[in-house]
Amino acid sequence: PVPEGIPVQPAGTPGRTAVQGPDGLERRTGQVTAPGKPTPMRRDGDRLRFVGAATRRIARGIDLDEIVMGLCRATVPTFSDAILVYLRDPLPVGDERPTGPLVLRLRRSDRIPAERDTEGAGFAPLVQPEPSELDSVGEELCTVRPGSALAEVLRGVRPVFTDAPAARAALPELLGPDGESAVPDGQRAILAPLRGRRRVIGAALFLRGPERIPFEADDLLVAAQLATHSALGIDKAVLYGREAYIADELQRTMLPEHLPRCTGVRLASRYLPAAETARVGGDWYDAIPLPGSRVALVVGDVMGHSMTSAAIMGQLRTTAQTLAGLDLPPQEVLHHLDEQAQRLGVDRMATCLYAVYDPVSHRITIANAGHPPPVLLHLGGRAEVLRVPAGAPIGVGGVDFEAVELDAPAGATLLLYTDGLVESRLRDVWTGIDQLRDKLAATAQLTGPDHPPPLEALCDEVLDMLGPGDRDDDIALLAARFDGIAPSDVAYWFLEPEDAAPGRARRLARRALSRWGMEELSDSVELLVSEVVTNAVRYATRPVTLRLLRTDVLRCEVGDDVPQLPRLRQARATDEGGRGLYLVNRMARRWGATRLSTGKVVWFELNHTG
Repeated sequence: PVPEGIPVQPAGTPGRTAVQGPDGLERRTGQVTAPGKPTPMRRDGDRLRFVGAATRRIARGIDLDEIVMGLCRATVPTFSDAILVYLRDPLPVGDERPTGPLVLRLRRSDRIPAERDTEGAGFAPLVQPEPSELDSVGEELCTVRPGSALAEVLRGVRPVFTDAPAARAALPELLGPDGESAVPDGQRAILAPLRGRRRVIGAALFLRGPERIPFEADDLLVAAQLATHSALGIDKAVLYGREAYIADELQRTMLPEHLPRCTGVRLASRYLPAAETARVGGDWYDAIPLPGSRVALVVGDVMGHSMTSAAIMGQLRTTAQTLAGLDLPPQEVLHHLDEQAQRLGVDRMATCLYAVYDPVSHRITIANAGHPPPVLLHLGGRAEVLRVPAGAPIGVGGVDFEAVELDAPAGATLLLYTDGLVESRLRDVWTGIDQLRDKLAATAQLTGPDHPPPLEALCDEVLDMLGPGDRDDDIALLAARFDGIAPSDVAYWFLEPEDAAPGRARRLARRALSRWGMEELSDSVELLVSEVVTNAVRYATRPVTLRLLRTDVLRCEVGDDVPQLPRLRQARATDEGGRGLYLVNRMARRWGATRLSTGKVVWFELNHTG
């Protein structure tokens, strides 16, 4: 079939019937032109209609490649037999000043195919150029030397016939040593600079074969229009693409690179940007270790799609981490996030769900700020949408948030997600939640009632429920598999803040280790427990807590009512104290201290091998 946009003779010509194509151009059926003589653009109206159709096609492009392809497809074979599009390498973005020499790279070249099926179409085939001519034109890279003929043509901005002396001299520089001989004479080539908003960003070379009628003077105006629309579109696409890349990188760097390894819970996550170019959103998730082997699970969504949304998301995530470090209840965390969102002073609201899981009590406390409800997949395969008060979004102001405490049985999996997973143009939120629940239940059936599905595979299965039209928004997904800590693996005591407390702590720790069959750790644990408890009782005014947890490691936690955190320092030879934390730092696998609303907790971990 004949490509769209080929102009034809006026309607009413004897022996011809005129029909109008979708682009507004008339095409004829019946009598055909003799081979080798494609119909020229003989009327100004033809050119105007062609330029209109071509620029609309170019404007449909979203990214750089689509715009360049639109230019090529619009011009070949309607306007020329071949086109070569060169662009600066690299392309400057916005007000960015290019550095170094001007280098043009051949971005795309289109030529009339060697064979075109026109049987039964009622049109003459377009004449094919000889392989030795147009097929050999063009080199990959071209360096434009200052003051050269090519530099002068590009500086002139306007398209020129390559028969002009300056343009002819520029061809070897653009196309290589053999380029000049490969370009036909007789106004069959137009060199058009591509000028963006601030500078020349490339060049387009339009070519016609020797058997096709040459270009006319008015075709320079056509080439100028094509070049102008293409250059401005390329400029915009490059800027748009760079902004999208920066926003996407900004968002990804604000998401956790790795999820923490927490006692009694396994974690997995996924993040998918929106399918549409540059639709960068504010979806985020986080997992924050808390004192007492607990973990805070957070997922949120800043409304809107822009770099502003991504920046607000980063600020809210940082605020949530700070608030979690204070060990505030979930409803208070959301309250302070709401205040922070109002202080930002931008018209952006956000939804957020904040949960705290305690592996010792097998309970989870959840507060919600307008976010889709979490789904709990039980060990037997039942998927339950948790009843959590929805609350108002963050940023509304003047609202209270409510927290609920629920059972979190061992083997169950909690799924936190953003609305992009369950809502799209094809379905509403609750339909999507029902589909998510069904998907989780079906996946659990594959492993049986006694074995939960692998966590990473479960996340992949959840994302597989998305259809081709379901990626209108970005998606954040956080899955938590509750293993819990059995009561038999926990030892807990209160110690009065007195001089005898360190000795009692050593004896209690030794008995617990003997009961667990971990006598090989007794010496190390007794030494470190004694040092940490000694520091605690020195300043405490209330009973000190001592807790041992046996999981894949042995964890010891000592809590007191003094908020000041201990600092590691190098004790001098004459100091009588100050070596406790030094010993902990040398002997423990990991250690740390966390400030609480009631004081602090100092903890350390040892491997089972000691």
